[in-house]
Amino acid sequence: MPSPPTILVFDSGLGGLTVYREVAVARPDARFVYAADDAFFPYGDHAEPQLIARVLAVMDNLIADVRPELVVIACNTASTLVLPHLRKKFSLPFVGTVPAIKPACASSKSKLVSVLGTEATVAREYTHALIRDFSQGCAVTLVGSRRLAKMAEDDLNGHMVADADILAEIRPCFVTASGARTDTIVLACTHYPLLLDRLKKLAPWPVEWIDPAPAIARRVIELLGPPASTNPAPPARLILTSGRMSSPALKAVLARFGISDNATSLTPSPRPPKYRPSRGP
Repeated sequence: MPSPPTILVFDSGLGGLTVYREVAVARPDARFVYAADDAFFPYGDHAEPQLIARVLAVMDNLIADVRPELVVIACNTASTLVLPHLRKKFSLPFVGTVPAIKPACASSKSKLVSVLGTEATVAREYTHALIRDFSQGCAVTLVGSRRLAKMAEDDLNGHMVADADILAEIRPCFVTASGARTDTIVLACTHYPLLLDRLKKLAPWPVEWIDPAPAIARRVIELLGPPASTNPAPPARLILTSGRMSSPALKAVLARFGISDNATSLTPSPRPPKYRPSRGP
């Protein structure tokens, strides 16, 4: 029986926990490492060349340390910008996170779809190309939020986030036109599903919220196969590039996600060690 794989889940912050949760259900036997580049959060605040260099440097260190069989980039901004560079540099499989525009437009009945993402994600050509290719006759409204990812991070750490502030960020997603109204919203940032209960409560009317995490988990299974054993894996390891200590609220959240609070720090070095494993099955 093959040994369970090590899977690295990477995000700029803690939004990728929503992706980790789905992948961990799909491969409960795998050894997981969750790495957050929180020292550089939020990614949307940085220029593209700076962000590319940063992610490549951090990933070089992470791969050398973790030695994963597969990496999940649980971040829309990093995926739409850096994935081609990562795949060129490292010879192991990467699973990215991109706006789920195709399934959203396929399921919409009103043909009014909104994409709620960071300002960087909704402005990127990659996102516009997805709309051109897969809108299927839908009118797609792009909504770039500058604050919602930070709100999700604050909420996760036990800080109060006002309903009015969240509503102000999502209100532009709700469009009426020719007697129809938006019925589907793509969550194009992995932080946003952390607020899903509040998004549903605050929505002006009911909509379908599209979370990319289940599709990412299915792709991991396609690449690595089903669970190799029924033996439970140890708690996931947590890496924070900031080296910060977890708050009591965050410790409780991490416990719910099955992640050890024994966080370790990682700082990109000028000459990170090289590790290029062969591709997985």
